[in-house]
Amino acid sequence: MAMEYREQESELRDKVVHINRVAKVVKGGKRFSFSALVVVGDGRGQVGIALGKANEVPEAIRKGVERARRSMVKVALIDGGTIPHEQIGQCGAARVLLRPASPGTGVIAGGAVRAVVEAAGITNILTKAIGTSNPQNVLKAAFDALQKLETRERVAGRRGKSMEEL
Repeated sequence: MAMEYREQESELRDKVVHINRVAKVVKGGKRFSFSALVVVGDGRGQVGIALGKANEVPEAIRKGVERARRSMVKVALIDGGTIPHEQIGQCGAARVLLRPASPGTGVIAGGAVRAVVEAAGITNILTKAIGTSNPQNVLKAAFDALQKLETRERVAGRRGKSMEEL
């Protein structure tokens, strides 16, 4: 069983979105530490995000990756490598619009949104980040939008109807 777990781990891709140096003022001067914003995904519809904090950059990244693996969620995808419907996610002043795109469009996204969308395995999508450009809130807003996505089958099941009735 441990061998299967390692195989799954090796398939995961991680991307560091942003590293922030934080200073704490103490009696003797300034103490610096780092926070790393990390995205982890398997490229097949599972994605997780997290913030890792430590006194050294590599340790902050390692902590972020570890926490992101624990926070992974399944994202609803459809054939053609896109999302089933348009969705807006929100976190603080950041809003992210995700719009499905036809095959061949590619990933039209910037910065933090691109990282989370590619980690989820989405290949055709249009996105727009509205409001703040703070990478942490933009990333959380994109993650929120991806979590809200539902396939037609899930909607039909929730409403207690068959696919033909939709």
